[in-house]
Amino acid sequence: MTSPIPLDVVGRLVIVASLLFLVTGVSALCADTLYAYTGLEMFRVLADDSHYKYFFLLLIPTGSYFVIANWVGWQYYRNA
Repeated sequence: MTSPIPLDVVGRLVIVASLLFLVTGVSALCADTLYAYTGLEMFRVLADDSHYKYFFLLLIPTGSYFVIANWVGWQYYRNA
């Protein structure tokens, strides 16, 4: 049997993922001024777009909230 991942490793992974999400979000906010001409395709697309710039980043927390809300609702339904 394999042992589960230690909790301190999981905690560090969550912190690293959160920081990566924060850095990506801040770079998306600043993409129109800082990354307009870097040569990186991802930042060029974000900088050129003026309407759907934040849509991709907002999908992650919105999807997470949707999954959590449905899970909580299912628990209430199942235990009613």
